[in-house]
Amino acid sequence: MLRPFFLRFLTAISLLTATALALQPGAAVAKVFGAESFTLANGLTVVVVPNPRAPVVKHMIWYRVGGADEGAGESGIAHFLEHLMFKGTQQRPAGEFSRLVAKNGGRENAFTSYDYTAYHQTIAKDRLEMVMALEAERMTGLVITSDEVERERLVVLEERRTRTDNNPSSRLREQMAAVQFYNYPYRRPVIGWEHEIRALDRERILAFYRRWYAPNNAVLVVAGDITAAELKPLAEKHYGAIPVAAPVVRVRPDEPPQTAAREVVLRDPRVPQPSWSRSWLAPSLLWGAREHAYALEVLAEILGGGATARLYRALVLDAGIADGAGAFYDSSTRGPSRFGFYASPRREVAPEKVEQEAEAEIAKILANGVDPDEVARAKTRMKAAAVLARDSLNTGAQTLGAALALGLTVEDVESWPERIDAVTPAQVNAAARFVLAGSGHVTGRLLPAAKE
Repeated sequence: MLRPFFLRFLTAISLLTATALALQPGAAVAKVFGAESFTLANGLTVVVVPNPRAPVVKHMIWYRVGGADEGAGESGIAHFLEHLMFKGTQQRPAGEFSRLVAKNGGRENAFTSYDYTAYHQTIAKDRLEMVMALEAERMTGLVITSDEVERERLVVLEERRTRTDNNPSSRLREQMAAVQFYNYPYRRPVIGWEHEIRALDRERILAFYRRWYAPNNAVLVVAGDITAAELKPLAEKHYGAIPVAAPVVRVRPDEPPQTAAREVVLRDPRVPQPSWSRSWLAPSLLWGAREHAYALEVLAEILGGGATARLYRALVLDAGIADGAGAFYDSSTRGPSRFGFYASPRREVAPEKVEQEAEAEIAKILANGVDPDEVARAKTRMKAAAVLARDSLNTGAQTLGAALALGLTVEDVESWPERIDAVTPAQVNAAARFVLAGSGHVTGRLLPAAKE
């Protein structure tokens, strides 16, 4: 299963950022994707992203539930259920879903994040109704046995060992998240803690499934060679017949103020090169001081958006002490986000030297602010970077599905260019002070250890 949440910490590219069209100041505002949407009587939200370049469609079902919605002692249950969704239903035996998709020339996958779980298929347009019927069946008709749970538990545990336990960088990120958040459930790994994965049983997993998997807690996105007029009767036929379920409320604990700096140091003989990172809690589009979210996106571009960004230029090009450096921020989270920096020192350079230089760049931002010209250049780069977003089936489906599963709207996505265009240098400076002036940051150091 593809799980992009393992990459989010270092990629730091907001889903919304990846969807912008180029827009010069004062130009007419165009919709990013030209998406259409409607809602079925049972509460299922449907979004259509027309893209007639080829007779192919991307079909995605997004559930408004993820790792941050799990109860105490059940970390990893959303991800475990994702695996088990590929078993049988009341109408079909285990494995038939995947076999039929492959037989008809399609591709399928799924992923779980903190805030949503999604299932997707890419297939020829004339096979769309088939995958809609299959996906609608498993929305409420999943059948799993205790033996299947035990076999899939071994798969999940092996995935955890491969992706996290045997990967020093992943282990550090997991430990930093556990320290970064005092109370918010982002402190738990989406894949789950090993001891809790081992304790999950069939009854608990099915109870989680019955609570969260329902049409009124889902978003259907179809991108490709199709219109809303074509899709609506198919959606009503296959998904519209599913009864509405009792509504669920996503209640999560809030995060208290943070005033103490923390450090996480991981030494491992498998580390080929040291690395350093530092992160602060930051507002998102749905949490905290949301008015800073778009300005923080611009600030992240100024500091870490490629080879011309401040950190890379200062540490890699000018000082010559790092092999890489950048910044990360993701505005598209339901809860608190993180804003931070990372760098990897060159082999002959002490990690402390890189940390000092990175801190100096942060201090410059706080003392002197950003230059209006670099704000303008950053906004131009951000918008120009996704001029061809509509050419991809994946981009529209992924961005709109994630946004609606989080609690944003189609309009939030479509209006992204003008909202970024409206960001001012004063707003960027205010956002920088709001986040970076605080002392409640977490520093992570990944260091090699002597081999025994």
